[in-house]
Amino acid sequence: MATQDQLVIVLDFGAQYGQLIARRVRDLHVYSEILPCDTPADEIAAHHPSAIILSGGPASVYADDAPDMDARVFELGVPVLGFCYGQQIMAVKLGGTVGHTEVGEYGHADLHRQGESRLLGDTPAEQTVWMSHRDAVSQVPEGFSVTSTTDVCPVASMEDASRNLYATQFHPEVRHTQCGNDILSNFLFGICGLEPTWKMDDVIDEKVAQIRERVGGEKVILALSGGVDSAVTAALVHKAIGDQLTCVFVNHGLLRKGEPESVERVFTQQFGIPLVHVHAEKRYAELLAGVTDPEQKRRRIGGEFWKVFFEEAQKLDGVKFLAQGTIYPDIIESGARKTGGKASTIKSHHNLIPFPPGVHFELIEPLDHFFKDEVRALGTALGLPDEIVYRQPFPGPGLAIRIIGEVTPEKLEILKNADAIVREELDAYNARLFEQTGERNSEHSCWQYFAVLPDIKSVGVMGDERTYQRPIIVRAVESTDAMTADWAKLPYDVIGRISSRIVAEVDGVNRVAYDVTSKPPATIEWE
Repeated sequence: MATQDQLVIVLDFGAQYGQLIARRVRDLHVYSEILPCDTPADEIAAHHPSAIILSGGPASVYADDAPDMDARVFELGVPVLGFCYGQQIMAVKLGGTVGHTEVGEYGHADLHRQGESRLLGDTPAEQTVWMSHRDAVSQVPEGFSVTSTTDVCPVASMEDASRNLYATQFHPEVRHTQCGNDILSNFLFGICGLEPTWKMDDVIDEKVAQIRERVGGEKVILALSGGVDSAVTAALVHKAIGDQLTCVFVNHGLLRKGEPESVERVFTQQFGIPLVHVHAEKRYAELLAGVTDPEQKRRRIGGEFWKVFFEEAQKLDGVKFLAQGTIYPDIIESGARKTGGKASTIKSHHNLIPFPPGVHFELIEPLDHFFKDEVRALGTALGLPDEIVYRQPFPGPGLAIRIIGEVTPEKLEILKNADAIVREELDAYNARLFEQTGERNSEHSCWQYFAVLPDIKSVGVMGDERTYQRPIIVRAVESTDAMTADWAKLPYDVIGRISSRIVAEVDGVNRVAYDVTSKPPATIEWE
């Protein structure tokens, strides 16, 4: 855990998106980190936290396998705030009662305040909040007062100001809660007396010092993909140790059109970072021949990537460390316990490293406690150009998981050309919005956008000829961290221009469709 003058610890009870709490706290310029919910109180105290937040979770507090916590946390003399499951376990641990409501409460709910509340502060008497529960506190512990209700929930929030214990059944961390940011601010600044002092410049100085101290005079390698995460990691490590870092770029032939050339140009010419460019296109084409299962594609691509990478790494003498661009969402979607989360695995992830027999490097993961938007801010502070910092997220397996079914040279060519048109048009659309709003991710801008090639063909008509060719599906979403996403409400003329260009310019395509599914229930990628 990093050394900070002000530290908010989030105890994670397994909510799939509970890590959003830590990010919201950081949005308010206060540093936060996540620990498992069952971390002993004395271990928590050793970190000298300024505040503790209890996350939500999917379980019932009365279930046999319900996530538990050390009740001594409430005796540390540190302000504690619980959300949803966090409120329920606070109530149970302190002598209150949690009941199963007859009617569940999911989505928007009308909150009615009752009396004075330090947590709710000067927020409106009536406000909209976001609920997701069946169980709810039915009797508050001794010393607590009920500070709000909804039509379904008798204890929508409660507090014992004398002990600095506060809790809500609703979720202030989600954007759907009208005054969520105000409530978090009341807790952090009004109740805990913290200051909004956590800045990216301080983060860089701290990380550079940590890397230098750990690496010393040893050599480091990094698998550079050209994506935001590995690029920012490369810039940060290079700032710390200079030419002790060597980047290895494995070109598997599954990158977007023009991307390999861009990666080599930026990192060798602009930044002067030692770079090994490995051309493995033919090797991957043979590996993927006949493979249709998405998880099998991921495993083969990920496994072969590390084979190629370690072959190159062993050619470099005296390398001790491997730098990785791992970030929080990587850990979450891999279902790992590194953050203390208990969320189930969504899909396998390329950042889990299979060291071959007899080969091992010590890991450096300087971004593993940062969300995607924080990584971008870090990149800007490091002086990386916008073309790198605001490059879209791109999966490790590349275009292979945007081609449904077998990956063939013909399909790759079609998808690369179609995807280039989607990116060109939506890059221009986002640029226009940026000029109008001055915001990188304004209300109607796209955060990620790409083309998908399904494993079907459809009938069409071009000129006087009947065609039987492939469709392209366009995917564009609005998000800040990939943990949740909504489909982008693009203007019809933008969608129309994308469709017209793809059909006219890409051989083998006669139809374009637009994906209008949010995450959840879908994922952003198709495989």
